[in-house]
Amino acid sequence: MTEENAVSSPSAPRLWAIVGATGTGKSDLALDLAEALRARGNPTEIVNADAMQLYRGMDIGTAKLAPADRRGVPHHLLDVRDVDQEAAVAWYQPLARAAVADIQHRGGDAILVGGSGLYVSSVVYDFAFPPRDPEIRERLERELDAHGTGPLLARLRVMDPATADRVDPKNGRRVIRALEVLEQGQRTHGAALPDKPVLWHPDTRVIGLHVPRDELVRRLDERVVRMWDAGLVEEVEGLGAQGRELGATSSRAIGYAQALAQIEGRLTRGEAIAETQALTRRYARRQVSWFKRYADLTWHEPPVHVEALVAD
Repeated sequence: MTEENAVSSPSAPRLWAIVGATGTGKSDLALDLAEALRARGNPTEIVNADAMQLYRGMDIGTAKLAPADRRGVPHHLLDVRDVDQEAAVAWYQPLARAAVADIQHRGGDAILVGGSGLYVSSVVYDFAFPPRDPEIRERLERELDAHGTGPLLARLRVMDPATADRVDPKNGRRVIRALEVLEQGQRTHGAALPDKPVLWHPDTRVIGLHVPRDELVRRLDERVVRMWDAGLVEEVEGLGAQGRELGATSSRAIGYAQALAQIEGRLTRGEAIAETQALTRRYARRQVSWFKRYADLTWHEPPVHVEALVAD
């Protein structure tokens, strides 16, 4: 797909994307922006681009806005998967783009909001995902179960060093996907943007939220404690009581594995919180590194004056 045959012409409603590290206030800014646009008669709606907020029942640990806190602004792609279902980005992309197209068809701007870099990129930029091969994937998953990530990552380093350098070495699922693509003779999309990204929608505005590192660390550490106080452990226990065990994708949500370890007695509350805080800080650094590569992005430090954004 090129800019010429994207979903809308430059005169059509705009696509906004609000990105940045976790804990920077993306959801609040998206609501502020939506309210400002709707006050001008633009029926703006929000599309989720947080991979873990796709899951029903995973609310506290993903900082998902409760319906009562969404200020009457319609939200799309929240609570659309059960926790035992996979939610790959190739599955997400057409659904998110369809939601954007539907909002714009009804005359409104669409605001994409989230910190899952590849999910955001799959909507904002024009690139297709390589095909899947269940047989190759099943074989690689057996290797992962038997030997861990190490041998698979070593193979990826030989076949595609650039992707191996970018992929999270602890994310066996991402390593498997890269090898699956390579074994089909395809070029990996890896864990990166296309070399020369082209906007999917020609009238796109990407807003990045930046908070100074020391302040962000304080926010994130306090947020993790609030999640435990709000009942994250009980949320995980409730999922188990319903027979809804975390699947391959949902189990990667930071905090949920640690809450489960606390439930099973493998970690104390303090240890579970500390581990979650450390992982959250590391994840925030990766998010910032990802979004820094967006040539179309403008950074803002909260508080952001949305009227200035809307007036531009």
